[in-house]
Amino acid sequence: MAGASMGLQVPSLNVCARKRCRLFWVSLVVLLLASSTRVAFSDSKYLVGLGSYDITGPAADVNMMGYAMMEQTTSGVHFRLRARSFIVAEPGKNRVVFVNLDACMASQIVTIKVLERLKARYGELYTEKNVAISGIHTHAGPAGYLQYVVYIVTSLGFVRQSFDALVDGIEQSIIQAHENLRPGSIYVNNGEVIDAGINRSPSAYLNNPTEERSKYKYDVDKEMTLIKFVDDEWGPIGSFNWFATHGTSMSNTNSLISGDNKGAAARFMEDWFEQNNSASSESVQSAAEGIPRRVSSIIPDVHNREHELLELAASFGSAPGKPATKILSVAQRVRSALRKADKPSFVSAFCQSNCGDVSPNVLGAFCKDTGLPCDFNHSTCGGKNELCVARGPGYLITFIKKNSILLINISYFLV
Repeated sequence: MAGASMGLQVPSLNVCARKRCRLFWVSLVVLLLASSTRVAFSDSKYLVGLGSYDITGPAADVNMMGYAMMEQTTSGVHFRLRARSFIVAEPGKNRVVFVNLDACMASQIVTIKVLERLKARYGELYTEKNVAISGIHTHAGPAGYLQYVVYIVTSLGFVRQSFDALVDGIEQSIIQAHENLRPGSIYVNNGEVIDAGINRSPSAYLNNPTEERSKYKYDVDKEMTLIKFVDDEWGPIGSFNWFATHGTSMSNTNSLISGDNKGAAARFMEDWFEQNNSASSESVQSAAEGIPRRVSSIIPDVHNREHELLELAASFGSAPGKPATKILSVAQRVRSALRKADKPSFVSAFCQSNCGDVSPNVLGAFCKDTGLPCDFNHSTCGGKNELCVARGPGYLITFIKKNSILLINISYFLV
């Protein structure tokens, strides 16, 4: 995404990027909806509950977690961050809570505080034995919420606002999931997602013994595993998946809070589901009158509507979130204008797995000064690694938008 605003990306300008995005989403939809190979873990033997709540945190003058650069501080919001919670319970028996955060990583001190609050509310129902909290590894969220010195050096210490936003949001998302527990089933599927990640150190990988490399089809893990939750009454209500790719589509020059590629994917998935499960397009249009349309809409072809989209993006409020089972706010109505009051919102989480050397910048690494590929073995340009920067699917779109005036001038002389 190369730091560009989600609402201003124009896939039609970059055929290559468009194909990659389309392939990724087609693969995801196939994983979610395919029934020929799916395996059911339950037949309404479980109670399933899902929740989602805002965890955005301070949007100005706070160091960002991920790149460890003191000069990279927040100066606005690309899109808001969320905690998405999933609870599976055997009636009267065991239960487990999984929380996926639009954050670089989870934090022990955050987990401790959340567990304290859950104990005060639910007793021994939720403890360190059955609550797991994970981050998507975005490099574009506020820092300062971890307890160890090495992680808070660049943020100049502990940042209470970052910490409180996470603790409050996680607690509220778990409360929502707990209150939404209903009989349901669970399905699992997996498959390969191509062109969504590359090895960021391919020369290093080639130093592995041949017999080691021969064990794997690719030089990075391209398998996605997805779990789908189906309510007995409402049908599909959510999903989460694991896929390995770094949260670095937004470069270290970015200063806008963002969930990066996995945070964006989660929002697009939720939008896609809501749009494809409305009663009818006519009913949606009628019910949505007076309600601002989501900018994303799975990234439509917006052509020359940049000014209009900027105004639309600026019109959205920033409420921290409301219970997912009631239509109580503009944010909830926008998410699903026709949802019945008691039907839970669809919750989709894109979780992180073994992303160590996996980059989302699939176009490769190039020198900022010459535009030529970086040195393959050393990832440098003229001996300087600072000039070597990787590019993702959004790079050409951003380049064209930034240089639109230049292109117009050139085209004038070519006519």
